[in-house]
Amino acid sequence: MLFYRAALDLSRPTLTFVTGLVRDHRDRIGSRWRALNPERQALLVLVHLRRNDTFARLAAAFGIGAATAHRYVTEVIALLADQAPDLREAMRIAQRKAFVILDGTLAPIDRLSGPNDRLYHSGKHHRHGVNIQFLTDPNGELIWASPALPGSTHDLTAARTHGIIHALTSRAIACYADKAYVGAGGAVGTPYKRKKRRKLGKRKKLFNRYHAKVRALGEQGAATLKRWHILRKARCSPSRLTAIVQAILTLHHQAE
Repeated sequence: MLFYRAALDLSRPTLTFVTGLVRDHRDRIGSRWRALNPERQALLVLVHLRRNDTFARLAAAFGIGAATAHRYVTEVIALLADQAPDLREAMRIAQRKAFVILDGTLAPIDRLSGPNDRLYHSGKHHRHGVNIQFLTDPNGELIWASPALPGSTHDLTAARTHGIIHALTSRAIACYADKAYVGAGGAVGTPYKRKKRRKLGKRKKLFNRYHAKVRALGEQGAATLKRWHILRKARCSPSRLTAIVQAILTLHHQAE
């Protein structure tokens, strides 16, 4: 077997932050010895999230067993997820912004076998995945990302399930969203939707162009999430993706 070194496009402070979490956790549980020191375990997790390397490849690269790699990664993802801002904290950030942008993205997963196969299949994207809702500021900077729902979930349904629309409306936070959220009401502004066999007037077309120009910046939120390659094609169980998304959200805010 051949081995090679590779660079990881993350900063040293990010590694230091995760290393600190690992070290503090080991002190709390009284862990005496591990196959990897805290920094190496932190690096293992960052490689897994950023590059989506399999546990077999990680095990070979770090000189540990695949089961140990899985255990170390799962442990640290849980620690990171616990640090992620919840929706209430996100609303406090959003209240300081002129407006926010709401959008959703599909994180692809391997095809499932059994009764959940259709549940996780997105008719819109024609592939299996999980639905992730996210909020960005007017510059497209990611504020918050939701727990993962099955890929067949409509964006409007997902936003209501997570309580996003109610949270925005109760705090009178202006929000831009695309046509998938038509009917949301409250503080969520959406473009005009053309009715069957009818054309939009000039005023509505002008409004839609302005709305699309503003809302387009929100797509950077999806790009921010997908920079972590594990959200480009996850091989794990969909039940693990909520913790993974929250871990990535923690790392994103830590790097700001």
